[in-house]
Amino acid sequence: MLSRNSRGSSRVESGLPPAAVRCISSDMIYVFTDYGLEGPYAGLLRAVLARQAPAVPVIDLMHDAPSRDPHGAAYLLAALAAGMEADSVCVAVVDPGVGGKRPPVIVSAGGRRFVGPGNGLFEIVQRRAARAKGWTIDWRPEELSASFHGRDLFAPVAAMLARDEWPACSPLAKDWRDDRSRPGANWPDDLAEAIYIDGFGNVMTGLRAAGLNERATIEVTGKLFSRARTFGDVAESQGFWYENAVGLVEIAVNGGSAARQYGIETGAPVTLRN
Repeated sequence: MLSRNSRGSSRVESGLPPAAVRCISSDMIYVFTDYGLEGPYAGLLRAVLARQAPAVPVIDLMHDAPSRDPHGAAYLLAALAAGMEADSVCVAVVDPGVGGKRPPVIVSAGGRRFVGPGNGLFEIVQRRAARAKGWTIDWRPEELSASFHGRDLFAPVAAMLARDEWPACSPLAKDWRDDRSRPGANWPDDLAEAIYIDGFGNVMTGLRAAGLNERATIEVTGKLFSRARTFGDVAESQGFWYENAVGLVEIAVNGGSAARQYGIETGAPVTLRN
């Protein structure tokens, strides 16, 4: 059941802590999915946001997140989240278990609200936040597809939050961040593998560059890479690793594709050699 605040917006009457619902209307809604842009899915999700929160800008953060891989996507989302506006909403969908037992959730972390599947996708976001709260979404639309919760469930909830409304939901237990049975609880703080390959063939890893010594050498597919500050600091066609714009260790080639030149695919392990 929704309740109205003094400004006329709705809030849930389900025992939510006051701090959870004292938020201003969002400046932006970010969309992070593995849908791709080739088919209708991203457009159908965005259409719901445009219809239900027309005054809020929608930013397509990415639609080629690691496909069917909430594990790898969790590290990429956490890196990108640092650049999101405070009080923003992010609807994130990498959901191979859609329609199954995984719960739909809202996670508030770092001053931002994330809506999507409770399959570990928000694990690293909440773990890196000083404070985080979570809710299971109880609200359901009149029509809910078994296979398209991004459009039918997550997008409407994101629109509600962006309008400073809260859907019917149930708070997670106070110690939920200590529950080792939750999806993703046993994942490492940094993931030593390739998680994303961009259109240039640069290979993002799940490692934060701040945790590596500048003199560190990393190995991927049997090739050793030393650090460089940027592309122009190495010879043409030379491979190297660097700290990318979102703080992750990225493997690149000056003037070429690291993925093609070294046969790197997502999931390839990354080993620190010194």
